[in-house]
Amino acid sequence: MTGKNPPSNLRPETGAFFQRDRAWHPPAFTPGYKSSVLRSPRRPLLSLDNTLSEITGPVFGHDILGELDDDLIYNFAAPGKAAIGPRIIVHGRVLDERGVGVGGALLEVWQANAGGRYRHRRETYLAPLDPNFGGCGRTITAEDGSYCFRTVQPGPYPWPNGPNDWRPAHIHFSVMGHGFAQRLITQMYFEGDPMIWKCPIVRTIGDPKAVEGLTAALDMQATIPMDARAYKFDIVLRGRRSTLFENRREGN
Repeated sequence: MTGKNPPSNLRPETGAFFQRDRAWHPPAFTPGYKSSVLRSPRRPLLSLDNTLSEITGPVFGHDILGELDDDLIYNFAAPGKAAIGPRIIVHGRVLDERGVGVGGALLEVWQANAGGRYRHRRETYLAPLDPNFGGCGRTITAEDGSYCFRTVQPGPYPWPNGPNDWRPAHIHFSVMGHGFAQRLITQMYFEGDPMIWKCPIVRTIGDPKAVEGLTAALDMQATIPMDARAYKFDIVLRGRRSTLFENRREGN
């Protein structure tokens, strides 16, 4: 799969970046999403330059990946077993603001199982755990910014935001650049899921096109017949139409 022979970490950019369009991202304070009430900033935002340590390191090593890190169907399964659920391939590219692929980026993903339950000690949803599904994986983008991993499609789940709020099926992405301080986090939804537009978190996003940018398109050309469907999800790191990230608005 993509990322098995990734490039070495590329030389980091140190020049000026395209400005982020603040109106593109949701406001920090959105009472309909209850967690934002306590998490939103209380003081004016500050713009800080990257320090030398943030630009140059620490740098992750490409030898940290295991053979099955990019295959969530098998990376936690017992010998001869596999995760339960609809098998899917997720692929795409990590791009900069100019549409150029970003090679050597570490992608980490985590998700609920096919029943909508996370493997976490504080999980309270009644859906059963899958003993052969750990719910996390990682890969490194190739020189052209492409990536690919296999997993099962996660299920939706209820959460205590309101009396009957549910999260749509989604996969969390963490994107790391040349150092661990350069980390961005986002979520990927699935094309055609009617629950996307009912989610209080999604409703904080003012522009429907931004939501569409978080929604992976069904890609029948990349499916494996009689095995797995495929979804395509590109991640744009910077610029006025970047992918929406969950990091604090000051960029940390």
